[in-house]
Amino acid sequence: MNHAARRIGRSLALVLPVVLVLSGTLAVARVPWATPAESQVVTASAEKASTQAKSRAPQDVLRERLVAELQEKDPGVALTSLQREITRKPSLARHCMAIARALGKAAVRKYGSPQRAHRFARPVCDTSFAYGIGQMS
Repeated sequence: MNHAARRIGRSLALVLPVVLVLSGTLAVARVPWATPAESQVVTASAEKASTQAKSRAPQDVLRERLVAELQEKDPGVALTSLQREITRKPSLARHCMAIARALGKAAVRKYGSPQRAHRFARPVCDTSFAYGIGQMS
């Protein structure tokens, strides 16, 4: 329950400011005293902000892809892919532990028990995979 509330809180923390900014920007663009040229500038800014809000961070894309791979195959394959991606793109290394924890949690959800999920542990990102499994116990 605590995890779900935290996830909802994080989602709101990311989405709510964007929605507020966009709604305020669009409201100002519709004010009758705004000249057509100003209105176009404000609308262009809103479109740019909307595009930026839709783009996702590379680590989020990688995490989602690896969790899907874990579901299709097994956690060992996903952890090997994680190691390969970290080697290929070192800028993702600082997110390795968080991604490995997410994979540990996903493994427990898939197999229903921490013992079965532990069988797939790999030495990727220290013990983060095992820590993720432990969080689900």
